[in-house]
Amino acid sequence: MQKTTTLLSCFLIFIACSNAYKEKTNFSKQALKETLLHREGNQVAFEQILKENKGQITLIEIWASWCSDCIKAMPKLKELQKTHPEINYVFISMDKSKEAWINGIEKHQLNGNHYMANDQMKGKFAKAIDLDWIPRYIIVDKTGKIALYRAIETDFEKINQTITELK
Repeated sequence: MQKTTTLLSCFLIFIACSNAYKEKTNFSKQALKETLLHREGNQVAFEQILKENKGQITLIEIWASWCSDCIKAMPKLKELQKTHPEINYVFISMDKSKEAWINGIEKHQLNGNHYMANDQMKGKFAKAIDLDWIPRYIIVDKTGKIALYRAIETDFEKINQTITELK
């Protein structure tokens, strides 16, 4: 009886954990209403950013200028941009200051649309998108649905494959 109970408990935990990390196809209402700082200095709702990119495949990279993994992944990102120049690239920084963020964009010559989270890695936006690591990549298809929700710097093959399948 105890073995059966233990096995059943393990099975239920496995199911709960696997559902927790299931790929999402839509952003939460909380994520959509959060605002981000645009490079030009105005606040923009995340929902508006997605609307502006609807109709095109969009790769969202969440990064920070202080993040060594983000910097190490930049050559792969730039290669991806050369391979897929027709898709939109949206960068969302988790930097602590506007100056560090702008300097990071310029230093690394990041081409795309740029925004910064107002409250960094532990804030409302980060929680709303289940941010637990950077760099983090999210791919949104032409209809505005999430095609890939959790990808990190070691997942460029998966990122490239997802973009190719969406074309």
